[in-house]
Amino acid sequence: MPRASSLLSPRGWAWFLGTGALLIVVVPLLNALPNASSPAQIPDYLIPLLGKYACYALLALSLDLVWGYAGILSLGHGAFFALGGYAMGMYLMRQIGTRGVYANPDLPDFMVFLNWKALPWYWHGFDHFAFAAVMIVLAPGLLAFAFGWFAFRSRVTGVYLSIITQALTYALLLVFFRNDTGFGGNNGLTDFKDILGFNIQAPGTRRALYIASVVALGLGYLACRAIVVSKLGRLLLALRDAEDRVRFLGYSVAHAKLFVFTASAVLAGIAGALYVPQVGIINPSEFSPGNSIEIAIWVAVGGRGTLLGALLGAVIVNAAKTWLTGSLPEIWLFVLGGLFILVTLAFPQGLLGLRMQLRSWRGDGGRPRGVISEESAP
Repeated sequence: MPRASSLLSPRGWAWFLGTGALLIVVVPLLNALPNASSPAQIPDYLIPLLGKYACYALLALSLDLVWGYAGILSLGHGAFFALGGYAMGMYLMRQIGTRGVYANPDLPDFMVFLNWKALPWYWHGFDHFAFAAVMIVLAPGLLAFAFGWFAFRSRVTGVYLSIITQALTYALLLVFFRNDTGFGGNNGLTDFKDILGFNIQAPGTRRALYIASVVALGLGYLACRAIVVSKLGRLLLALRDAEDRVRFLGYSVAHAKLFVFTASAVLAGIAGALYVPQVGIINPSEFSPGNSIEIAIWVAVGGRGTLLGALLGAVIVNAAKTWLTGSLPEIWLFVLGGLFILVTLAFPQGLLGLRMQLRSWRGDGGRPRGVISEESAP
């Protein structure tokens, strides 16, 4: 049995590296096959779809870090995801140059349409990828730090914190919805052409973006895993289960929560930045409170407090969404709601918890029924 203090067990490393090789090497190679009629070829349209799933998985991972391990149910993680996406979108818009509808070298098309005379000050610098990369991290990170500084020092917890995070998301939605804020209003940012000088629609660029998303997901998983198996991770579990007792013992609960909340927001922002060039648009709908609630459903379905469960939940739920919205779009929301109710009432520890229960019923592992430990995760 692997020690809880190790990053990954030997078996876990084998699974991690094997899955990474499959996703990073095999999938792009199968997509690049010259024979389009080959049954082994992966169609071009699947590559950005798989990349989108990887971004969603990283987003779910970021929420599981704060909800599953620190007990902070944030219903505003969609805001951090969207802020990272807007930072990337602003960079992509600055790369269009004179190829826009109005051929204005200085202003994006929507600003020309709205009779803007000059580029707003907060758009300056986004013509450089390095600046945009810094803002992808800083924008969600600083917002999370500022919000957490006041919320955690004021000891706002439980449902009150969840409501405040949702209110924050809705407030940002209203701000970005306005045309006079300079972010494209309801239509958002779209019609991207290039990224780092490469055609964003080219198959090779799409494969590169997909690979970048998978690599970011793998590194994000390792970073979260390193946090949860450290002394800080044990402190987070303790304050999740008995916050007052941890505070009585002299630990700084506010600082621990602030760190993990900020780190989680940064991961969500990176996921949003990788998401935007693959879907080709970012608009205020990403700030919708319903999106943040859906992220919580992904984590709950996969298994809260497991990291791996969050990844599985995001991929499974979004794969089902892709299929159902194409074949039976009118029932998708009912299925999503029913799935959440089923998991909450029948399988409160998600799919990974169900697996552990089945192992317990078979007598494998000798672990009490329904308990998920860190040793069970790769």
